[in-house]
Amino acid sequence: MAAPSRSVPHPGRALLLLLVLIVAMLLGILGPKLFAPSQWEHRFKVGLGLDLSSGTQVTLQAQTLNGKAPSSDEMNAAVSVIESRVNGTGNSGAQVQPQGTNLLVVTVPGKGSQQTIQLVSSTALLMFRQVLLWQGSGAATTVPSPGASATPSAGATSSASVTPSATASPTASATGTAKTSAKIVRAASASSSPSATSSPSGSASASPSASPSASPSPSASGTAFGNPSLVHKDVLALFNKLVCKPGDTQAWKSQVGYQNTTPYNNPDVQVVACGNNGGQWGKFALDVAKVQGRQITSATAGLSTTSNQWQVNLSLNGAGAAAFSTLTSHLYSTYYSAAQTGDQNAAILNQVAITLDGNVVSSPQIQGAIPGGNAQITGNFTQAEATQLQNELKFGSVPLNLKTLFVTSVSAQVGRNQLDAGLIAAAIGLFLVVVYAFLYYRGLGIVSVSSLIIAGTITYLAVVLLTLYQNFTLELAGIAGLIVAIGITADSFVVFFERLRDEVREGKQLRPAVESGWKRARRTILVSDTVSFLAALLLYYFAIGEVKGFAYTLGLTTLIDIVVVFLFTKPMVTLLARTKFFGNGHPMSGLDPTRLGARTPWRSSVRRDQARRRPDPAARRSTASRNPGGS
Repeated sequence: MAAPSRSVPHPGRALLLLLVLIVAMLLGILGPKLFAPSQWEHRFKVGLGLDLSSGTQVTLQAQTLNGKAPSSDEMNAAVSVIESRVNGTGNSGAQVQPQGTNLLVVTVPGKGSQQTIQLVSSTALLMFRQVLLWQGSGAATTVPSPGASATPSAGATSSASVTPSATASPTASATGTAKTSAKIVRAASASSSPSATSSPSGSASASPSASPSASPSPSASGTAFGNPSLVHKDVLALFNKLVCKPGDTQAWKSQVGYQNTTPYNNPDVQVVACGNNGGQWGKFALDVAKVQGRQITSATAGLSTTSNQWQVNLSLNGAGAAAFSTLTSHLYSTYYSAAQTGDQNAAILNQVAITLDGNVVSSPQIQGAIPGGNAQITGNFTQAEATQLQNELKFGSVPLNLKTLFVTSVSAQVGRNQLDAGLIAAAIGLFLVVVYAFLYYRGLGIVSVSSLIIAGTITYLAVVLLTLYQNFTLELAGIAGLIVAIGITADSFVVFFERLRDEVREGKQLRPAVESGWKRARRTILVSDTVSFLAALLLYYFAIGEVKGFAYTLGLTTLIDIVVVFLFTKPMVTLLARTKFFGNGHPMSGLDPTRLGARTPWRSSVRRDQARRRPDPAARRSTASRNPGGS
């Protein structure tokens, strides 16, 4: 029966795999700058967190108005709104990250902690307000007289339409940046269409249709359309002062003093706002809110059964349905007929602006009364656009109270001082580990120090890759996790070396001792690293703030430790065992069997075996004398 074959170790393959991994990481960092050495330095920079630069970090606790925990959709909408706030002020590198089920961590580099707190902690409310004035961006204000009118240019269309039919048509932006426009129609289940019974000019009754013959809208950016006599003088002054730049959803508020007082969340006052109106960005003067987002009972995105296009179904509660019916009936009967004759002032006054966080997200024109509280926002929506509008309506319907839990404001100097102290501590710890490794393990200390260098190199490359592709920023807590990694790596090679030395003490020669010792140490190392990784994972999941950074780097370095031990530490020991210095147990190798107290030192046993096999000279001479002929 043939003896079982032993697996032959191939340390060269493991070292080659490690080299391939490092090269792949380098190529990932250099990327498109591979052949531009002058720009390599910029690719190897590590992103620094707030405590290593300067700025403000605010941790907010979100809850609904009735004190319940918010849903994931509401949290996502809150993140979107707050990101719009902080990024709209020109902050570079601002981040909004949800933590757990009800926490938001807002990081804003730079100064201005109080402004940041006020900016991010105010509640965003959804409101339906009548448009009183509108002017396109890019020209000086020209407020018309109350009775002024204008003739629309050929082909002009209104920003949106509100009609009792369920037919889709091109609409205004629901998000302020969408390329399509939206209109509100009565829910498809409604069977009747209201008809116009009166108008301010006493014109004959008209039956609104889904596609009116004319839906004029202002096209001249130099003229404000609407009725300034309906606007409070203070609000009119703000309107004249306001300049809305395309896409601006936050910076405009500082022009009129809205960034701190947030009057746009007060439903009982007139306000100014910026937003998209039929594809043209401009500014609005808006009336008091007649319908509020809290009166929305549901908002869901889905495909229309008739047009197979994406739409948002909107439902209002009893009070909201009555208020919306009153609003749409009044605007339709008062302004619709005049708007159809080409009066652009009437066309603007016939619009309802839907605002969220003070910004106009949609401004449909009323083409009929919508009783019942059920409506559909239709248009050429993509699924993403419909979902975005759904989330905005949901967030406005159940706004979140944002409570400031704590604020961290760190200057760059303080962070740098702490970083220097941490690096000094790391250097001292690393030095002590190196000294201990050489004093206790002697020649094996080379493997220990090399393992630490390889682990440090891979960790640095991993952090750089995360900075480039995941916007990772290294904070002081994260650096603490990296420092702890020194102990994790040292613990792994200590376990392996001690198992190896145990095998030598039992009298095994070094080569088989390496393999048997590795089998015993491998399980211990994996169990230890698994426990460390699970601890980091749980800490990351349940912790908040800077502790997450510590848990993240701790888990990262634990995985790197496994890579280093399997692809470098063990293969290097296997190769060294084949050398004469380590294989023969030199006293300075750290594997001297005599010094380790081996039961049967392999050097002595080898000599005894050789002596047994060597012929005795005296016996050889005696044999020769008895047989001189050499038969």
